[in-house]
Amino acid sequence: MKIITTPMCEEIVKLAGINDYVINKYPDNGEGDLAILLSESKVEMNSLAIKINTPSQVFESIKKVSKTVKNELSDEDILAFFEDYELCKKYLDSNFKRDINVKVYSKFLKDILFDMGFNIVSEDFDYVIYPDYLKNEVIESENLVEIPSHNCISKNPFEKIEIRYSLLENLISI
Repeated sequence: MKIITTPMCEEIVKLAGINDYVINKYPDNGEGDLAILLSESKVEMNSLAIKINTPSQVFESIKKVSKTVKNELSDEDILAFFEDYELCKKYLDSNFKRDINVKVYSKFLKDILFDMGFNIVSEDFDYVIYPDYLKNEVIESENLVEIPSHNCISKNPFEKIEIRYSLLENLISI
C-alpha cells in the first residue's frame, strides 16, 4: 500500500510505525493508495482523516493510523510517546472545568478550549481566543489571546500542544 501524508500528519504516521510513505501537501497530486491527512482536508483519493489538536485526539489518531496499517499499537505503547510532554500528559485523561467564558474564532481552537475546560460562549465572555490567521477578522479589542496556527508552529503534534496549552494557561492565569 502506497501511503501519502501531509506534512502536518507526518509525525503521527511515523509514530504509528509507518516507514514507507510520501509527504505531499496536496495528496491528490501524487500517486498513492491512501492519504493520511487532517480532518479539515478533502481529497478525491481514499483517505484517513485525523485530528491532532488535543492530547486525546493525538492518542486516538496514532491508534487509528496504526490500526489501519494493521500494526495496531497498544495503549501503553502510545502513552509512552507522551512521556516527555507535561501538558500533553496533564490533559490526556483529565476532565477540567473552569469558570472562564471565552469567545472562540475557529473550530480547532474550540477543541482545545473545550479540552481545557473553558466555557465557550458568544457573549459575556472574559477572553477572545483566535488563531493568528484570523487576526484581521477579530472585532473585539480587549482581552485578546492569539494562538499560533498550523503554519506558524512546530509540526510535531506534542510540541504544538505544549506551546498552545502553555500560552492559554499563562495568558489566562489558570
